[in-house]
Amino acid sequence: MTPAEAAARLAEAQRSATPIAQLDLPDPATGYQVQQALVTDPLIGLKMGLTSKAKQEQVGVDEPIWGRLTAPMRVPDGGTVDTGQLIHPRIEPELAFRLGPGGEPDAAAAALEVIDSRYADFRFTLPDVIADNTSAARFAVGPWQPVPDRLADLAVQLEVDGEVVQTGSTAAILGDPRRALASGLALARRAGITPEPGWVFLAGAATAAVPLRAGAKVRAVVAGLGSASVVAA
Repeated sequence: MTPAEAAARLAEAQRSATPIAQLDLPDPATGYQVQQALVTDPLIGLKMGLTSKAKQEQVGVDEPIWGRLTAPMRVPDGGTVDTGQLIHPRIEPELAFRLGPGGEPDAAAAALEVIDSRYADFRFTLPDVIADNTSAARFAVGPWQPVPDRLADLAVQLEVDGEVVQTGSTAAILGDPRRALASGLALARRAGITPEPGWVFLAGAATAAVPLRAGAKVRAVVAGLGSASVVAA
């Protein structure tokens, strides 16, 4: 199977909201080739995936990865996520950066990411999840704030219908979200991607993801950075 053929299978799974069997790609490099062929919309940002041990254990892999963000993935803060367009969506709290010149962060915010593996049973190998653009589906970013001096130990919580369902710390994001930013930008540049001012960078999840069901109201809160929310339909 060529990268283009693999990307076509994933694209059809996304379009039809129908899971497919694992692709069993041979290595991460091939996964990134497929990812590049899959994501054809102009980029508005980048994301890290599997930056916490909790997430790595949840999906059965053992290293962080990076993916691409596009305008169709973005949901306004407080906006609606149509779960009918997705297969088996999960949601997690994130810390987001807004990039300035040279990729330096000029603002930070609480964020939510909806992930939705296109593989059956949400099971995949590392190369396969890379190919699937790190399970990226939707994201929302709260109001931008000045970047705090300290980012390594901010408290994070995920609320569903007003109930706290997950708690964590930004320390789960490679020890410090700035480290995730540096790592992600280096990997993207190695792939020939130059970050642009105004791009969003999702540094990674601070907790495990939880299933996103229709009707749920979900909020991520990051200490000192406020909150971001979505409603599932």
